[in-house]
Formats: sequence, structure tokens, C-alpha cells
Amino acid sequence: MAEVVVFHHVHGLTPGVLAFADGMRSAGHTVHTPDLFEGRTFDSLQAGAAHADEVGTSEVVARGVRSVEGLPAGLVYAGFSLGVLPAQALAQTRPGARGALLLSACVPVTEFGAAWPAGVPVQVHGMDADPFFAGEGDVDAARALVAAAPDAELFLYPGDRHLFADSSLPDHEPVAAALLLGRVRDLLARLDDAPAG
Repeated sequence: MAEVVVFHHVHGLTPGVLAFADGMRSAGHTVHTPDLFEGRTFDSLQAGAAHADEVGTSEVVARGVRSVEGLPAGLVYAGFSLGVLPAQALAQTRPGARGALLLSACVPVTEFGAAWPAGVPVQVHGMDADPFFAGEGDVDAARALVAAAPDAELFLYPGDRHLFADSSLPDHEPVAAALLLGRVRDLLARLDDAPAG
């Protein structure tokens, strides 16, 4: 079974993020959910984004890195939106990564290194009309990643919701979220069948 770390979005560690983690646990995987906001959650995207700005992007990534210090190397790193930053940074820079799940965001791989690491599968999920994912360049970064890395997949869902996989937020879209979780479980099952690198 895979061991996964899930990093939350700007709303904080919401019940929906925890439910997503439980969706992987129910398939037998070990899932960690670090709290990058130290217990704070936000009802609105704007309030959460303001808090994230106060904390600072580099500190968010640093908190994510610190949260895995006691964990083994062979992890799958997952992130929702803001949480993609520590997930992607760790997948690209911490030796032994087994995979990455980038939900509703993707940054150019050059943010954290010269290229995506060989042999590390990655899935990117987002809605095709999401003003953040599709409108701010994330989908372009995802397409570039897929073009450059043989183990990269991009899944686009119809709609304009940003955090559609979080069941506790108004953006939740149950059909797309269920499809996303199924694809995540498929990747984790493939990792079970592959030797750890």
C-alpha cells in the first residue's frame, strides 16, 4: 500500500480535505494530512488567500517540508491548490518520491528544479474553465509537464469550479470529485504493483 501526504488549500485543513484522505485510506493506504495553517480554517477563499499571503509562499512550502521530516522517503505527495506548492516541491526535490497528485494547480517544474524527476508518476487534475487553474497558467504548466515527463497525466473536467474535490466547500462537484478519486486510487494501485525506487 502507498503512503500519501495530502496538503490542504487556502481554506485550511477542512472536513473535505480530510474526507478525501479517508477516500484513499478506505483503499488501504496510509495518509497523512499536515496542517500548514496551524489549526486555522477560513470560510472564504479570499480570507484564506489573505492568510496565505501573510504566512508567505516560502513559509508554506517550508512548513510542508518540515511536516514530512519524520516520514519515510517513499511517499506520494498530494496537494489541493496552495498545497500543490509543497507537494510539487517535495516530489521534485526529496529523494525517493513515489508519485505526485496535483489538484487544481500546477506550477512550472523549473520552480523547483530543472526537470520532473524520472520515474515519478504524476497526475494533474483541474476544471477546464476554472478561472484559477485554466485562467492563470496552471493548465499550461500541466501540459508542459505532460509533454516532458512520460509518467505525467493531465485530467480536465468540465466546469469552472476550483476546489471541486473538497466535499465541504460550495465548489464541490460530486461527479467530477468521484471520478478524480477513482483516478487517484488507480494510480496508487499501480504503485502497489511497481517496485519502490
